[in-house]
Amino acid sequence: MSELHPLLRENVRLLGNLVGDNVKEQYGQELFDLVEAVRQAAKADRDVPVGDASEELVGLLSGLSDEQLVPLSRAFNQFLNLANIAEQYHAVRRSKEETEDGVELFDDLLARLKAHDVSQDQLQSLINEMSIEFVLTAHPTEVTRRTLIMKYDALATALREKDRSDVNRHEQQDIEDRLNTLVCEAWHTNEIREHRPTAVEEAKWGFAVIENSLWDAVPKFLREFDTALSDNYQVQLPLTARPIRFASWMGGDRDGNPNVTAKVTREVLSLSRWMAADLYLRDIRSLMTHLSMWDANAQLMALAKQYASDAPRNSSEPYRIVLSKLRELLSNTREWAAMEARGEVYKGGAYLTNTEELLGPLVTCYESLLEVGVKTVANGLLLDVIRRVQCFGLE
Repeated sequence: MSELHPLLRENVRLLGNLVGDNVKEQYGQELFDLVEAVRQAAKADRDVPVGDASEELVGLLSGLSDEQLVPLSRAFNQFLNLANIAEQYHAVRRSKEETEDGVELFDDLLARLKAHDVSQDQLQSLINEMSIEFVLTAHPTEVTRRTLIMKYDALATALREKDRSDVNRHEQQDIEDRLNTLVCEAWHTNEIREHRPTAVEEAKWGFAVIENSLWDAVPKFLREFDTALSDNYQVQLPLTARPIRFASWMGGDRDGNPNVTAKVTREVLSLSRWMAADLYLRDIRSLMTHLSMWDANAQLMALAKQYASDAPRNSSEPYRIVLSKLRELLSNTREWAAMEARGEVYKGGAYLTNTEELLGPLVTCYESLLEVGVKTVANGLLLDVIRRVQCFGLE
């Protein structure tokens, strides 16, 4: 059997000790000793010929009572889950180390294109037309509860923090305390759903994947892609490009599922718009703290004047006027979508009905910043938000 990497072995040991502490705290020293005895016997059993089993392990397992069987099984199940998290994190860490020492993925791809005599114009044309669509779906056979998956994600984050070279002794203790808390929370959480999820609940799980993973990953990926294109080929990903798009079957897949009705589909569509409006609303609020500039081109000033008729043409914060209007419209959109999902009639103010109504003002802000010489700010969070709108849409 291959030897574990020292850092991986350290993390597995730490997480295993935390599981043991929880077993001891809830069930006492006797069950903890039993878990340890089974673990040691199983470890020794690795050297037994295939098809045989050590007498010690067989004796321990055959002598278990019903009261011992469930917590013992849970202890090993929890340990294996946490060991998998440590292994997955370690694989990511090693991959990053190897990437830093080797050739970047995009650089390697673009070098191969150059080797095949793909010209700058050809690549730019391909980039302009590129469109890859990912279809999201949800499936009831996913048995791990969303609650536990979020805790496991937090555990992986804590392991990453633990590996930082600039963490002092007190911060290291805080991280280990956080790991202990998360393991304890996971230990005391029921692993299996008690009820089959509805189609709407499955869709909400899909929304959580977008919120907790894809929402940040997509603009980061596109930023790295754009940088590689510029460095290697002196071409750029157009501002209005949609190289990645997302579609969804959630709440609409009627293949053998009698629970997916027209009512369910309408509800899921409304909830998806609510989720989109909520995520964009967070982005707009963040942008308002960044775009405090006063200098703007004529188009942006005109749009600010349109959105705030009582604001002077030379308003000191025209970008914030535009963003404030988008914030209002997104807030109304979120409320409208929530009421639609409940089957209620919305009687509030104006809301956004299509992606372009959100994208247009953001692009105007971007072009204005470029024109007045604030390229660094334009290509910061604002560009990420524009990329998100292009890829995820609002409709």
